[in-house]
Amino acid sequence: MTFDLFANNITSTLPDGLKLPLLADYTCQPIVFNQNKGYNIVIPQGELLYFPEFFSPKIANRALDFLLANSAAHTLPHELSANTPWTNIPWQQDEIKMYGKQIPLPRLSSWHGDSDHPYTYSGITLQSLPWNAALDYLRDQLQQLTSIRFNSVLLNLYRDGQDHISWHTDDEPELGKNPIIASINFGESRRFLLRRCEKERQATEKIEVLLKHGSLLIMQGQTQHFWQHSVPKQAKVLKPRINLTFRHIYPHANS
Repeated sequence: MTFDLFANNITSTLPDGLKLPLLADYTCQPIVFNQNKGYNIVIPQGELLYFPEFFSPKIANRALDFLLANSAAHTLPHELSANTPWTNIPWQQDEIKMYGKQIPLPRLSSWHGDSDHPYTYSGITLQSLPWNAALDYLRDQLQQLTSIRFNSVLLNLYRDGQDHISWHTDDEPELGKNPIIASINFGESRRFLLRRCEKERQATEKIEVLLKHGSLLIMQGQTQHFWQHSVPKQAKVLKPRINLTFRHIYPHANS
């Protein structure tokens, strides 16, 4: 049964790092799925599932080391680039065209999935790379929780607090209607913000989730059609954070 966040002791009902508008149609309910403790965050025209400690520190540390492994033993943010001799993930820095110029994105990325599932966003088309043992393991853990076998994953490496991603929605046609996006996070904690799309937006309706090392956030329902999300700059963040967004691609979807 959903409880009223705003009746008494508002701060004690919310997990650390979660900020919701003080409005009655925003609720947060503790849940347990397959022994995983989390929160069901219901918002207007959307729904979030948040698991602050989905992976143990041991597993999260091993995953971070695997994803950042490189033969030069580079670990500092300024050393991590598309030219780093990566061992397990071929990180690259994509570019988008703005005002007639090619602008490098402020993060590194890698797209993996089933062989026939390319992904296009912001004018960039990514051909899927093969799954490896670590990505398959993470996908298996999500399947145990959600009963969904995701066929693709987009990895983003934020080298420090200067790397970021602007406001956007994951609503590309090949994701289908009401896509489920499962976001796993390793490394430094970063602010994850959501706001209503422009037609629905009110200044007070901004949501913030602090995505920590080993956490999982699932966006589902109508969230991608009515809400934008972003990871803003944070000058005080000096270490890397990796985000993996698992999704299901429908190659011939047109709606």
